Amino acid sequence: MDLADSPILEYPGQFRLVRKIAEGGMATVYEAEQLGPVGFTKRTALKVIHTQYARRDEFLQLFVDEAKLSANLVHGNVVQIYQLGEVHGRYFIAMEYIQGPTLRSIIDRHRELGAPMPPTLAAYVASRVCRALDFAHNFVDQRGRRLDIVHRDVSPGNVMATWDGHIKLADFGIAKARTSFDPAERRPMLMGKKHYMSPEQILGLAVDARSDVFSVGVVLFEMLALTPLFTEDITELAIDEVAVHPIPSLTALLPGLDPELEQILVLALEKDPARRPTAAAMGHALDEWCAAQNELGNPDRLQGHLQSLFPATYQPPSARPGEHTSFSALRNRGPIVRAGSWWRRVVDRLAGD
Repeated sequence: MDLADSPILEYPGQFRLVRKIAEGGMATVYEAEQLGPVGFTKRTALKVIHTQYARRDEFLQLFVDEAKLSANLVHGNVVQIYQLGEVHGRYFIAMEYIQGPTLRSIIDRHRELGAPMPPTLAAYVASRVCRALDFAHNFVDQRGRRLDIVHRDVSPGNVMATWDGHIKLADFGIAKARTSFDPAERRPMLMGKKHYMSPEQILGLAVDARSDVFSVGVVLFEMLALTPLFTEDITELAIDEVAVHPIPSLTALLPGLDPELEQILVLALEKDPARRPTAAAMGHALDEWCAAQNELGNPDRLQGHLQSLFPATYQPPSARPGEHTSFSALRNRGPIVRAGSWWRRVVDRLAGD
């Protein structure tokens, strides 16, 4: 049969579960292999909604909307969604498998070692999250309609780093969009992690893209301080801490903080969303600040940092044992030097980025 003659190619797909990666309130995530004909395999992550939530229409709709919304957010800093599936009433999302730690693990490891995170690397991570958010905030569907996506759950656990130094924003599970179901519109409820919410979000008010910018500011602060900006666990006290009380003095909490980086944080953490920058503007400001330090954050530098931070578990995804793929390693290899001075200058410049 000529596939061109059939508008639909029926293929349910098969997955083999390898191990459990994480378990959350609504779903469990597994490392899995997608199986195909002639020995085809592809490593993926499977997010499987818990049975008790699959039976509740509003939670199942959130899960389905996550897949529908995220599937078309094709961006280098967003975890990619491949498929929404269902087997005997159990719904799952097949997504990009990320080899590397979460930002939560990176922060915890720095705290364990008592070593601060280099500010330019923290700024690099935050700027890449801003790029992902800017793409989502301005995304338009196939009809050219803005979807006005708001992630609503930007937090260290939802930011991932690949072993080769790239940053990925994950979990649009409670994202708000013009075309998706939002249970918070029917009755008051907190959607997200209260220690990373904006004032308007924790108060249950309408949120837009600027709410995510506040959350990025909170995450950036935690990378620099290795401690959360907001810590109250009781919801009523957390509301006061986030929405009522003024933001603590950043210079008091972060002695030696560069004034320009402080200003970026101060603007992101404005109580009034109208005074906050867009995600694009914040990301650009962070990149400009890094450039001014002559110490750019980039994948190559983050890769080397992760290798030193996690020596026992570091797994470069594209290198064979004993092979180094970073520019810093390449600049010292003889064949490149002998290839000509122009190429050496190119490698020197790349290695310094």
